[in-house]
Amino acid sequence: MGRLFLIDLERDFYSCKHCQTPFALAEHLISRAFYCPYGQAYRFDKVVNVSFGEREEQIIIPGLCSTTIDIYCVKCGSILGWKYESDHVENQGYRYRLVIARSKILGPGEDPNVPPLEDA
Repeated sequence: MGRLFLIDLERDFYSCKHCQTPFALAEHLISRAFYCPYGQAYRFDKVVNVSFGEREEQIIIPGLCSTTIDIYCVKCGSILGWKYESDHVENQGYRYRLVIARSKILGPGEDPNVPPLEDA
């Protein structure tokens, strides 16, 4: 295994809940209005300090299939969420690109020793 180089984020950022490695600036948050099997999830347009898993076909509902790739923290390997690679149904509009499960992360200024407040 090679040496791990992390990108430092100097403004408000989101980080891995387990090791506090920063992965996205607050300004790259697109939406908090998404829900997944983990509960609330956030959409980001850019992330760093992550690695990606293998492509996987997901059947969301009958007739709706997407290719997803899991997103992992590059430092501790915890799964943070997933990204949509492609859709196989026309007229679905935009997709959520980078989706991070709220239960897996810390928001700007959150203490890793205190459970996060639920967003309204």
